[in-house]
Amino acid sequence: MYLRRCYRRKNGKRHAYWALVESYRTERGPRQRVVAYLGELDERGRVGVQRCAEGNLTPQSGLFDAVEPDWVEVDVKRVRVECSRQFGGSWLGLKLLRDLGLDTVLEGLLPAGREEVPWAVMALVLVLGRLADSSSELHLAEHGYEASALAELLGVPAAKVNDDRLYRALDQLLPHKRALEQHLKQRLGELFQLDYDLLLYDVTSTYFEGEAAGNPQAQRGYSRDHRPDCKQVNIALVVSRGGLPLGYEVFAGNRAGVTTVEEIVTAMESRYGKAHRIWVMDRGMVSAGNVEFLKQGGRRYILGTTKGMLRKFEQQLLAGDWREVHEGLEVKLCPAPDGAEVFILCRSAQRQLKEQAMHDRFERRIEEKLTAMVESCRKRKQNPLAVAQRVGKLLGRNTRAAGLFQVEVEADAQGRASLRWSKREDWRDWARLSEGCYLLRSNVTDWTGEELWRAYIQLTEAEAAFRLHKSDLVMRPIWHHTENRVQAHILVCFLAYVVWKTLGRLCHQAGLGDEPRKVFEELQQISLVDVVLPTRTSIAVRKRCVSRPTEHQAILLQRLGLELPSSIETMEV
Repeated sequence: MYLRRCYRRKNGKRHAYWALVESYRTERGPRQRVVAYLGELDERGRVGVQRCAEGNLTPQSGLFDAVEPDWVEVDVKRVRVECSRQFGGSWLGLKLLRDLGLDTVLEGLLPAGREEVPWAVMALVLVLGRLADSSSELHLAEHGYEASALAELLGVPAAKVNDDRLYRALDQLLPHKRALEQHLKQRLGELFQLDYDLLLYDVTSTYFEGEAAGNPQAQRGYSRDHRPDCKQVNIALVVSRGGLPLGYEVFAGNRAGVTTVEEIVTAMESRYGKAHRIWVMDRGMVSAGNVEFLKQGGRRYILGTTKGMLRKFEQQLLAGDWREVHEGLEVKLCPAPDGAEVFILCRSAQRQLKEQAMHDRFERRIEEKLTAMVESCRKRKQNPLAVAQRVGKLLGRNTRAAGLFQVEVEADAQGRASLRWSKREDWRDWARLSEGCYLLRSNVTDWTGEELWRAYIQLTEAEAAFRLHKSDLVMRPIWHHTENRVQAHILVCFLAYVVWKTLGRLCHQAGLGDEPRKVFEELQQISLVDVVLPTRTSIAVRKRCVSRPTEHQAILLQRLGLELPSSIETMEV
């Protein structure tokens, strides 16, 4: 052992303190670890510590145990706490990563070489940084890493974490996307007894800041983020029951979701086999070609349909033989004539009230505008073509009730525009009948209507996954401008999402509900601090302590079967 002088800058001034360091050997060569931080020492204090280190002091397994207590007099008026940093979130994330076996599989995929910090460790930094403090890699390097306890948990000093090393870690991680997906699918199945019989598929988009000129996938298209001014990419995600992920793919931003179905289904089957799985997709993924593709491969499916298909089931809507699934939701099975498919009529009371309010609002808006346009045409001469264009724009902005109005624009003998309109009561009758109703189709003919509906409604888990990516994990906007870096960034978000869903499933099993966000935020408040105890002999004793959990935090830890460590071993790579 030996003493090392350390420096840190605080309030613009450079301060020196001493640390007791132990040398040891590893497979990668000699390394050092800090046994204890000693604070400021005068010469007599340094000599005393050095003699103890050379004599009877044995290497510690931790900072708080394995050493006989040494009683000193402490100046209580000068006791202080320094270097407070977030501990609970990083510690919990690392615990979950290890439960998933990600640390082991990353070590196998990214074996240590001549790099100063192993790429497997830097990959953990990226995932834990995204989970605990969702921000860019630059922010993680400059602020986030130092503000957390990742340096103590992973043994990588803050000085060795910079944006360049994080970006290079992204490059190293991306080629192993498929292997990571396969490992996580296997491990999640083992942890939670998943059989992946139901696969939920949906597509979302995420946009860029800047032109992203170096990324051919960055294109303008239909923006689910309401940012049509920005380039974007589309992300197709496949999840199982409960939102546990199976895999994902990244597509160009101008590609329609309906064109990705065949590619995604084929990719998932090539990796994991068919295994009699049921594919669940909403109406945005459905086309005649996709339905035929699913049928030809002998695949089972539950699909949403367009609103227009409800017209074919008007008589069934009028009939009264509905089956109540739960309060406010009814279903009805309608077998297809050939018996190969079954259609499921669904009627939601809550959705009916919402659609009725929307129709009424748009109807009033159109009626007010048309009345004003009629009065305007009566008062002054107007071009009939210009009036017709204004009517078209009005109806186009209020499509929910546009079909209710029959509008005619004509020109009189003097070329003045004349506008007349009326309401189509047949359209209103159909709107009232179909409000709150939607139609599903499936070739799973041996299930009840309730079972088919419950399987389809699992699609909300895929939508929740996208919301989680964009809110808690802050996947949008993307600041990278090259294709590989963008895909690596999305991979890190995907891995963080798997960790998040693992916590959610553990919370569910522990009776803590289905919302892991509050649990994570509560445990994230646990801090790691350095307690400095100035002594009478001018030696400052520094102890690294984990803050004591509150009563609420202790209950959460107990329910999850977790125990905070009593010591943190600081290592330098």
